[in-house]
Amino acid sequence: MTSREQTVLRLAQTLLMGLPEVTEDLIRMNVQFAVDTVERSQGKAEIDVDALVRELRSRFNTTIGEGTIMEGSRDHLPWLPDRRAGIKWRFWDRYRQFLEDEQGWPESVVRQIHKVTDSVIERLEDPVREGKWECRGMVVGHVQSGKTANYTGLICKAVDAGYKLIIVLTGMHNSLRSQTQLRLDEGFLGFDTQRTQRFDANESLRIGVGLVPSSELLVAHSLTSSLDKGDFNSRVANQIGVVPGGADSVLLVVKKNKSVLENLLVWATMLGELDGEGKRIVRNVPLLVVDDEADNASVNTNPVPKNLDGSKSDEWDVSAINGCIRMLLDRFSRSAYVGYTATPFANIFIYPEGETPEHGRDLFPESFIVNLKPPSNYVGPTQLFGLAEEDSQPYPLIRTDLDDAEGWMPMRHKKHHVPGELPDSLRRAILSFILVCACRLARGHVNSHNSMLIHVTRFVDVQNHVYEKVTEYVDEVRHVLEYGQGGRKAGPLGEIEAIWREDFEKTSHAMRNMQACEEEIPAWPQIKSLLHEASSRIQYKRINGSAADVLDYRNHRNGLTVIAIGGDKLSRGLTLEGLSVSYFLRASRMYDTLMQMGRWFGYRPGYVDLCRIYTTVELREWYEFISSANEELRQEFDRMAEHGSTPREFGLRVRTHPDGLLITAANKMKSGTRLRVSFSRSLSETTIFKKDPEVHRRNFDMTDEFIAGLGSQYRRKGESYLWDEIAPEVIEQFLGAYEAHPLAGSASPGPLVDYIRARKQAGELTSWTVALASRQSAKNSIKIAGLDVGLIVRSDDDESSHDNYTLPKRHIVSPAHETLDLNEQQIRAALEETNRHREKEQKEPASIPSGHDLRLKRPANRGLLIIYPLDSTEAKLAGFNGVPVIGFAISFPESSSQGAVEYLVNNIYWNEEFGSQ
Repeated sequence: MTSREQTVLRLAQTLLMGLPEVTEDLIRMNVQFAVDTVERSQGKAEIDVDALVRELRSRFNTTIGEGTIMEGSRDHLPWLPDRRAGIKWRFWDRYRQFLEDEQGWPESVVRQIHKVTDSVIERLEDPVREGKWECRGMVVGHVQSGKTANYTGLICKAVDAGYKLIIVLTGMHNSLRSQTQLRLDEGFLGFDTQRTQRFDANESLRIGVGLVPSSELLVAHSLTSSLDKGDFNSRVANQIGVVPGGADSVLLVVKKNKSVLENLLVWATMLGELDGEGKRIVRNVPLLVVDDEADNASVNTNPVPKNLDGSKSDEWDVSAINGCIRMLLDRFSRSAYVGYTATPFANIFIYPEGETPEHGRDLFPESFIVNLKPPSNYVGPTQLFGLAEEDSQPYPLIRTDLDDAEGWMPMRHKKHHVPGELPDSLRRAILSFILVCACRLARGHVNSHNSMLIHVTRFVDVQNHVYEKVTEYVDEVRHVLEYGQGGRKAGPLGEIEAIWREDFEKTSHAMRNMQACEEEIPAWPQIKSLLHEASSRIQYKRINGSAADVLDYRNHRNGLTVIAIGGDKLSRGLTLEGLSVSYFLRASRMYDTLMQMGRWFGYRPGYVDLCRIYTTVELREWYEFISSANEELRQEFDRMAEHGSTPREFGLRVRTHPDGLLITAANKMKSGTRLRVSFSRSLSETTIFKKDPEVHRRNFDMTDEFIAGLGSQYRRKGESYLWDEIAPEVIEQFLGAYEAHPLAGSASPGPLVDYIRARKQAGELTSWTVALASRQSAKNSIKIAGLDVGLIVRSDDDESSHDNYTLPKRHIVSPAHETLDLNEQQIRAALEETNRHREKEQKEPASIPSGHDLRLKRPANRGLLIIYPLDSTEAKLAGFNGVPVIGFAISFPESSSQGAVEYLVNNIYWNEEFGSQ
């Protein structure tokens, strides 16, 4: 976008601000008015009016849902309503103006940030409150969804209200700490900390909010800088001479490093007073600690020792970084801690009673948890996997034909592995990136950043080999695009055109039909003419601990186009601007690590249809699985918050969630550990199966015998066969004989049987309904216990997988099937509850109740087992010869006692299957 177009855009946006409804006609009319106004003063110039209209339509049509809040019971004094009018919100007002006018953020999104940050700060303590106080909170966002903007707003408001020392804890790498500092330089401080620490007076120090027109000069000090080595240093801090508690607030952005945090603790408490226990306590200096990626390194990973009676032992050694953070908070008489994360489950596992005399309270978010909603233009797991609604379709952006990568980069390779020539799949991904860059040029994104991620190994030496091969290949392609193929029929240009026509044209049209984007796809001749320019802009960066390369987007005002090759430093927190193509092979199965590796989630204005994710079938399955569990737990949070539950109660629910934490816990275990799992008000479904015909032949024969044993007293409802008043022992028999996939999660028969037995002893789940699903219009049918059963069709989510048959969206159940054993009154009550929630979320009314609301209406003594005979022929499963795949779903009622079963889990299977993590 040219500077003239940016001027027109700002003027048109100002004219539209505050209007009750912004329509397409109003946008176009105001853009034309702005064009005429600018041309009268600056002369005529070529302006893409349609592009400006699309941009403004995106800004004004972007919505963001209400965040939900769960509060704990503690010694909190409400204060913000009484003090709000008397506070001069100077830092916040400047930041809000910066987001709207300079960054072009939609007014609705900025308004929601304002609302959410108000909700957070009012749950912190009043910084001028007398006496000793502390609070622990957590804000849960989404990966790459704008958490930094949110906590920048919180910091601005906290300083306006009177917090004097702000410490932001970042990840464990210099690059992430530097990137976070730069964001706070731009959004909070308003000056370039690199230049201040270099005493560079040759050019203006002002950046970001410091350049907002008509804003006054606001003073806050920073003892850290955005230099790669700008972390906290005691010598530098003492030279600057700023101490916490003075007239102006002090900001420090530090990485989670033991020595850095220990030095910070000494410096921060040097003016404290010794208490009776020999601790140096800082009084009357309100401290705010913002912990970015709070689930990484901050959580105490040492096990809690127990006495013989089961109580916590006082002999408890906490992990180093966790201990440093807690001691810092404990040494200030007035302290607030807010953790920000997209994967909160490690934090929920924190032992709430984990206080020690030396370290103080642990970091469990006792005070509050805020669950943020992403804006409507956010592209995350729900969009990529089609998890938003029952009938939603996944964005067609994932490519899993990476079989050629296994020999090139084996999953269990060592640090001395030397990969050979690039596999065809990686070459195709690189050519796709060149096409993305060319298409963005054609769309006018001339000064935009473009990034490609290659994340295939955690070993630095192996990354360096990959780097050399990638640079060699791109240089080859660039040479051909500049000088031609020299008469050769085959070559990169032909491959590029084939990818454009067979992939990009079709995918972009599909995205437009899904209303996922509005941009037209350019014609091939225009793309071809821009290929050389696009490839010539590409730079290469190794992002690892030993390389000097950094992603210096800031110093590339005309846009940085980069292929980033790395490992752990690319896994967490680091933002890749304009990320469009990802090539991802890393085999971590840790819930939180895998989600954080999703650098491709985020905002892709004007080019979402061009984005591509190249990954393995297995990793795609894992992402979909954990994304489904994540979304379910977020929904559980919202419902519990609505009913007034506390963070401790939610923590208990998360710890016993049958899907959400079997994965997380199993990865983090160093030895055998007892887990408590509850299936209360949950749906357990088989959604992944081995492609082994013999397994399914045994399951089918067992099911045939099981159905025959239920007798002839069945009834029909819809197309299904139903047997009522079945004893729980019969259900246990079926589950005990069923052969499930090792990664069945909540459908693992062992925990299910244990849970049913435990609830039976408590007088629950004593009567069952068994449903055998059938389709009268089925293409194929089979006899089961003499009954004519039309086979159920469930497609294979990725037919290229040799090992696993995975169901789309991780569901086998048909939504209406959970109503099979309920009466009309129960169904009607559940539907009313469902539509009450949908109305609150501004969604259209549903015709079928949600599964969650149906389970709440289900009597505590009744469970529902639905057996699904799946059509292996229609799923294109080779070698099955018509034998169906038997799957099942169990709808559990809410347990009146929230009962859980305990069983032993260790990591032996995990390490054998995936290697140690």
